[in-house]
Parts: sequence; structure tokens; C-alpha cells
Amino acid sequence: MSNAKQKPSGGMGFGGKRPVGKPGEKAKNFKGSGKRLLTYLSPFKGRLILVVLMTILSTIFTVFSPKILGDTLNVILDGMIAKFKHVPNASIDFSKLGHYVILLLVLYVLSSAFLYLQKFIMSDVAQKTVQSLRTAVDKKLHNLPINYFDTHPQGDVLSRVTNDIDTISSTLQQSLTQLITAVITIIGITIMMLTISPLLTLICIITLPICFIVAMPIVKKSQRFFFKQQQELGKLSGHVEEIYSGHTVIKAFGKEKDAIKEFDEINNRLYASAWKAQFMAGILMPIMRLISNIAYVFIAAVGGIMVVNGKLQVGYIQSFIQYSRQFTQQISQTTNIANVLQSTMAAAERVFEILDEPDAVADPINPKVIENPTGNVNFNHVKFGYSEDKILMQDMNVNVKAGQTIAIVGPTGAGKTTLINLMMRFYELNDGSITFDGTDITNFSRGYLRSMFGMVLQDTWLFNGTIKDNIAYGKENATMEEIITAAKAAHADHFIRTLPEGYDTVLNEEASNISQGQKQLLTIARAILANPKVLILDEATSSVDTRTESYIQNAMTRLMKGRTNFVIAHRLSTIKDADLILVMDQGNVIEQGNHNELMEKGGFYSTLYNSQFANNDEIA
Repeated sequence: MSNAKQKPSGGMGFGGKRPVGKPGEKAKNFKGSGKRLLTYLSPFKGRLILVVLMTILSTIFTVFSPKILGDTLNVILDGMIAKFKHVPNASIDFSKLGHYVILLLVLYVLSSAFLYLQKFIMSDVAQKTVQSLRTAVDKKLHNLPINYFDTHPQGDVLSRVTNDIDTISSTLQQSLTQLITAVITIIGITIMMLTISPLLTLICIITLPICFIVAMPIVKKSQRFFFKQQQELGKLSGHVEEIYSGHTVIKAFGKEKDAIKEFDEINNRLYASAWKAQFMAGILMPIMRLISNIAYVFIAAVGGIMVVNGKLQVGYIQSFIQYSRQFTQQISQTTNIANVLQSTMAAAERVFEILDEPDAVADPINPKVIENPTGNVNFNHVKFGYSEDKILMQDMNVNVKAGQTIAIVGPTGAGKTTLINLMMRFYELNDGSITFDGTDITNFSRGYLRSMFGMVLQDTWLFNGTIKDNIAYGKENATMEEIITAAKAAHADHFIRTLPEGYDTVLNEEASNISQGQKQLLTIARAILANPKVLILDEATSSVDTRTESYIQNAMTRLMKGRTNFVIAHRLSTIKDADLILVMDQGNVIEQGNHNELMEKGGFYSTLYNSQFANNDEIA
């Protein structure tokens, strides 16, 4: 198909969009989303076990260090106290001290080595998991029905595919390993504290339920705010994408203030939700720190009494305080990660909403192929509406023979573009059937069906690339000779050769470095190169000057020979020679016949035709 590819952020049919729908406002079950996200990690169970093993080893070497540091301090203090008491031959045992110092260095090195391996393995797991998720979303987007894109803001879809997946990536890369480390460290530190003093350990652990009691209400509230934040971010992305893609129109109609006002409204809502989310997340750390500082006071007081009573050595008090600090730090980090997980689950829910959307009707398992397609198209009792409660077409019957030129006319919103979209199966029928050469189009694969159509749209679409590549998009493995021949047939060769780089000229993202008329010529050349059995022209010459239009009409007359042609045009003077004219209004074909037949009837077409020329006479 010559021009089947559409802008990635919009609907895949052509013509006006349907009314925009609202994204979901209620978050899904946190546990359910978490479990579903973990399923993407399941292929890497072996590596995750390695990550946990590396974390355990790194943590073991880390948690032993304060205890050995306490032993080191005890060696120094024992020697100094013995000297102070004038014990004969008293001195610091430097041999034992050196042994502890070397052991500490070995522990620190091994801990760092295992931590490095943990980060290395987890980085690979996280990126491959996110790659798998991105692939699933991309595949889903290709399988979604066109009305999904018509009813969802483009920027919101882009935000889900980019911002939300990036949030998940960041969590898997950092927060997941931090959570594993924190949990294992808490267990290890608890064991080491028990070896020093069960009483002091009890004082330290009492703070744990207090932390959770304080944290849980905050975490639950922050989940709502984080989801709202992601929602508003999606809306802001959609607004910005819409405004900057249509900035010329906005300036032409002087709507800058309205655009800024709408931006400010969305931005203010984003600020409010983000402020609440970050505030709820931010107050956790000060509260945790306050609770931990109170615990330090009790540990220091009780520990001092135990040293005075000879039940504990001073070095171990230092070790225990270090352990208690690490303990509260890990608890605080765990609660902080819990807040990060709220944001991640909110992002995951938005991504899963895309994955949970129903797919378009699948292609047949054994699709049919026509050996020599001719281009007979029939609409048989077609019934269609964009929603069940709003049917647009009622019992449409149209018979088009191969080689005929069919003009489709009618006022704006009559259903002209919808008819084309149905024929190419961008939408599914509510009832009836459409056949191509006697075969129901649902028996073809969509790709094969659309390959038999060539399209020149009113809204020209060219991608960022060379002119040569844009024309060649109409035919796979097209030769340079074929590209030039198509360009000449479309009267585009001359202007292309006047460009500095000729056919190698690179078009920018919006193809704004060539004129609108030149864009139209390139899309016509693309359609010519595709050599389709059915040609669809949607206001094909509405954006070019009179002289260029004359060239194009001559080229199109030659191109249209031997093909079935559907022409959508508002200027009725251009379709007087059509074999069949379909007059549409409010979604239905209300009149059909050739120009003379319709004029003789004196119906809707006659009125439309006469009014158009009357307006032209008034202007003249």
C-alpha cells in the first residue's frame, strides 16, 4: 500500500478523529499489578537467584564489619586500660590488632566485589525485562483497533509508552536491588545485634512496629497522589504535543492565550498532585529519623549502665550503635522504596491498561489471496457506527465494477472518509459485508487487502528521510529508475532536481523544507510507484496551484486507466466525468448515478452542484 503508514501518535485510518475519551481514574489493585510486573521477571529466575546470593554474601561481609571493628576497639582499650592500671608488661596487642585490621580490609573488599556483581547482573535483568515490556506494548499498539487511537489523546499514549515505562525501568534497575539489600541487611544486623545484647536488640526492634504504624497510612495516601500525578503528566504531554504540532494554526487564529490558559490549568493540577505525592513521600524520612534518634538515646543509656556493671565491653557499645544506625537506615530506606513502588505501580497500571485493551479482530488463520485482482468492490447491506448507540450507516448498498471511477461527494461529516476506512478495514462493520472481487474482505489479511490500495490523502504524510526513500515507501525494493519514472509521472521530477541534493534531499520531521504542493506531488509519486489495483484520491489536488493541478490531472488520467478509482472531492467540477457518483449525507448514500443522471433528478446533488457554481459566480 502506498500510503498506509500513519503518524505513530494518531489513528491509523485517515480523516477526522472521534471524540476523545478519559483515561482511567481509579488505580487497580496494588498487589495484582505487582504480581503481574513480576511475571516479566520470571524468565530470569536463575539470574535473580544469583542476585539474591550476591546480595546475601555482600551483606554478610558488611554486617560482620562493625562487630570486628568493636573487637579492634576493645583490643586498643584493653591495652590502654592495663597500662593505666600499671599492669606489668601491659601494652596494646598490635599482632591481634593487625589481624583485625587485615580482616576488616578483606571483608570490605569482598563486600564491594559481590555488590558489583549484584549490580552488574541486575542491570542486565532490568533492561531485558523492560525491553520485553516495551516489545509487548509495541506489539499491542499494532494490534489495537483504530478506534482506540481515536478515543485516547496522543500525548497520553506516548506518556504511557515512554514516561511510565522509564519509571518502571528505574525501579527495576535501582529500587528492587535496594529493597533486596535492605531486607537481607535488616535480618543480618538483627542477628549480629542479638549476639552482642538481646536487651539492646529488643529496644531497637521496638521501633520497627512504630515505623510501620506511622508509614502505612502515608504510603496508602501517596499511592493515590502518585497515580494522579502520572495521569496529569500524560494529559500535559498530550496538550504539549497537540499545541506544538499545530502552532501555526493557533497563531493564525490568535488562540495563544487559550492554549496558555489550558496549559496552566493542566500544569496546576499536575503541580497539586505532584506536590501532595512528594510531600507524603518526603515526610517519611524525618519521622523515621526522629524515631531512630529516640531509640539511640535509650540504647546509649542502657548500654552505659551495662558497661558500668561489667556486662558489656565499650567496643561492643560502639558496634551496637553502628548496627542500630544501619538498622534504622535500612528501615527508612525500605519505607522510602515503598513510596517509589507506589509511583512504579501507578505507572505499571497505566501500561497494563494498554495491554488489557481488546485486540482488533484477528486476521483469518488461512487468509485468501486473489491471483489476478481486478478491483470489483461491493457494499452489501452495510451497517456501521463508531458506537453501538450511534449508528452512522444504515443498509448501504454500492456496486463498483473494475476500472470504474467512483466519486464520493457530500457535505462535511457526511461519511465520505468513513466509507473508505471501512473498505480498507480500518474499522469493523456492525452488520453486512464488503467484498473485493467477490471475496469478503474479512477473509483477507489486512496487510494483503491494503496492499491492493494506493492512497493520496488530503493530509500528506512524509517521514524524516530522503525524498528517494519517501517515494520508495510505496514499493519494497524499488529501483532508482522506478522511483524517477514515478516522479516524472507525478510531475515531481523537475522540482526534485532543482533541490541542492536532488533525490537525496533529506526532509525534516514535518517536511517543512518543501511546499505543501510539492508534498502532494511526492505522495502522488508514491502512489504511482505502488501500482495498486484500487486508487483512492482524497482531495488529491486541493493543495496545489492551478498549473500544477493541470499536470497532476493529466498524470492521474493516465494512471487511473485500468484501475478502480475512488475520488473524494468537494469541488464537483473535477468529477463530472466519473462513472458513478455516490452522494452521501449523514453516513448514508442518498443518491447515486453519473453526473447527467443526478442533475436530471434535481435532488441533493443538483442542489449542491448549482449552489457551488452560484457561489463561484458571486465571487467572480
